[in-house]
Amino acid sequence: MASTDVPPALGLALMAGLGLFMLAIAFAVRRMARSTHDFVIAGRRIGLGFGVGSVIAVWTWSMAVMLSSAQAYTWGTSGLLWFIVPNGLAVVAMVPFALRLRRQMPRGYTIVEFVRVRFASRTASTVILVAMLLGLLAEIFINLYGVVLVMGVVFGLNTTTVLLVTLAIVMVYSYFGGLWTSAVTATVTTLLITVPAAIVVLYVLAKAGGADLVFARVGEAGPTRLSVFDPAAAAGFGISLALGLLASTMADQTFWQKVWAMKPANLNRTFLWAGLWFYPIPLTLGLLGLVGTSMGVPLEALGDYGAGGIGPYVVSHLGLPLVLIALYVLIICNACYSSMDGAFSALSSLVAVDIVTRIRPDIPDRRLIRWTKLSILVAGVVGGVIVSSGVDYVELVNLVFFVKAALIFPLALAIFWSRMTAPAFVSSLVLSIAVGLPLRELGHELGGIVALEAVSLVVAVGVSLLRRERFDYAALDRSGGGLETEPGAVRPVAADQTA
Repeated sequence: MASTDVPPALGLALMAGLGLFMLAIAFAVRRMARSTHDFVIAGRRIGLGFGVGSVIAVWTWSMAVMLSSAQAYTWGTSGLLWFIVPNGLAVVAMVPFALRLRRQMPRGYTIVEFVRVRFASRTASTVILVAMLLGLLAEIFINLYGVVLVMGVVFGLNTTTVLLVTLAIVMVYSYFGGLWTSAVTATVTTLLITVPAAIVVLYVLAKAGGADLVFARVGEAGPTRLSVFDPAAAAGFGISLALGLLASTMADQTFWQKVWAMKPANLNRTFLWAGLWFYPIPLTLGLLGLVGTSMGVPLEALGDYGAGGIGPYVVSHLGLPLVLIALYVLIICNACYSSMDGAFSALSSLVAVDIVTRIRPDIPDRRLIRWTKLSILVAGVVGGVIVSSGVDYVELVNLVFFVKAALIFPLALAIFWSRMTAPAFVSSLVLSIAVGLPLRELGHELGGIVALEAVSLVVAVGVSLLRRERFDYAALDRSGGGLETEPGAVRPVAADQTA
């Protein structure tokens, strides 16, 4: 199959044009972030509309729009279902955790802040801070890689050019407005992904001969390709990804930042609607993987990008009109830009609340917000360096979610069980990864995730029961709110900041 003739200049124009559009939005809302408190938590005034849009946008990252097609291409319909179903459920599953923690700690900012107050342990606080920072960096470079992938497959643009342009665009507009910019641009992004994705995929199906022909050819490609439940897909990635997805909402500062930024009355509806609205996006774009199978695209044709490049490859090699190819590229860029923007915003909240003000509790707000914004630039550079190293996209995503799964039980127990202790929290994380990760690296994906979760739960509960401690959750209500000052003011030192 010959690729459609697409000029590389069009790819650069699409990246830059979308970036200028987002920058215009950022300039329009930048005055709403008059202090660090506004920058990292939007004054706790995010409503239902912006809340739903921003949650969908940060969850519709490059993996939702490209890994869904990769898993469908690799495993068939079972791979697509194993990818899609846990994704939406992971967002909805945030409801009980969000409601409980927002009620207990109404003036909070970060999940690291919660762990610090909950356990009063430097070790536990440091471990969760490192985990959150690494998770956010992973989100940044995974989405950077998403832009590199689509631009490389469709336009043949080299990695360095795409990295420099993308980083310049996203870092600049993320620099202005903080969470307000992220919420507004994310809501616009959600609208720019949903309908265009359906249009592009409908044209692809028609060009490939229709849905009936596509599914018939997929069935001919292998006996399990049209299976609703293929045990190999479940063991190969499905179960570990499902658990990792749950951890990626519950243990991700991009979501907790929004929990504390929203109006409390909207929390349950926001995550419920976001989870349900999310489903059509990966389902629609995942069909591109089945089209690739029906076309007989060999894995070798995708080059260094692997299965992750099947969506862009199908769109650019099927003979679609140039306008539809451009529309697909905009969908991918929208998803990646908004997710990076959300990660930058979440990172800035960690830097402000859990790093800078812990070192300098009396730092003036104007200096604090400068350090907060500087973290966006540093994270962008680190992400660019990692992407340029040539990591495997699909393997990277699966590894990140595998490791994140170790946070499910420790965090859930910390939120709901007063007997959970700091030693249990730390040892649960360390030992579960130490046991589960080597098994995964030896090729035992299912055994690795089962071992990881089993060790995590047993250690967390067992170590906690060895000590007769109970946490008074009323202490959470007295914490937080340390950034709620007027611009330029010197914040008072909170009691927990001197611990």
